[in-house]
Amino acid sequence: MRMSRTITGLGLAAVAALALTACNSGSPTDAGSGAAGGESEEALWEVATDVSLEGSPTYDAMVERDGVVIGVKNDQPGLGYEDAVSGERTGFDVDIARWIAASLGFDEDQITYQTIPSANREQALVNGDIDYYVGTYSITDSRKQQIDFAGPYFITGQGLLVAADDDSIEGPDDLAGKVVCSVTGSTPLQRIRDEYSPGDTVENDTYSQCVEQLKQGQVDAITTDEAILAGYVALEPDALKIAGDPFSEERYGVGLPKGDTALQEHINALLTDGGDVWTSLFETHLAPAGIEGEQPSVDE
Repeated sequence: MRMSRTITGLGLAAVAALALTACNSGSPTDAGSGAAGGESEEALWEVATDVSLEGSPTYDAMVERDGVVIGVKNDQPGLGYEDAVSGERTGFDVDIARWIAASLGFDEDQITYQTIPSANREQALVNGDIDYYVGTYSITDSRKQQIDFAGPYFITGQGLLVAADDDSIEGPDDLAGKVVCSVTGSTPLQRIRDEYSPGDTVENDTYSQCVEQLKQGQVDAITTDEAILAGYVALEPDALKIAGDPFSEERYGVGLPKGDTALQEHINALLTDGGDVWTSLFETHLAPAGIEGEQPSVDE
């Protein structure tokens, strides 16, 4: 199901507070920090013991190093965010990554996070630099030629971010003569180029760089998934807004090394059986921004 958006003043204030306080301090495996809104003292999950995952070279590598290396984003409030002062990682995607690690027997102190730009995700998996990637990673046929995916664990849609006082853009058909920014290697950037007629496009390594260019008037719009854009609007509602409605469907998956079917099946089973955990994470990180959605069924 495609997510829908109803951004309200209360929702913006709530998600801004979440982002500015790093959403929820600590790991959801710590008592009291994993429940939606911090209302429960019960952890959302426990670190698994006696895990056996035969036929997974990726899991074997984790066991040998006694730790898991996860690729993530670091500049997407509510999804994958790293506090510049404390270095703490928070967000829906980050907690999905933690949940997976716990199901494989790894606690928070056994996780190493690596911030990987969008353009380098496939190569990081192919090279074995990371064990898996969780970071607004759209499942596409072209990417499946190099890697595999578990999931999807979330479905969103492509949107446009513009200056709050800009009424000239209400959707992708209004981009003629406009400069549109996105990140190198992203699905939204390629779709804008292939299916619409922007005046020009600008590529950056991160969306936060695009946001700064938009605020300075160097670009007219930013395009990526609405789940990402809503976080930036929440932080600066007086400066930014989302223009129009979603115009695509993006299915976020967990990026995996090609051919590791055992790990793929393990994560898919976790997602399928863990609806309560998924719902709690969604309500904590994304629902405060006015985003509505439900957990999708995983691919066969």
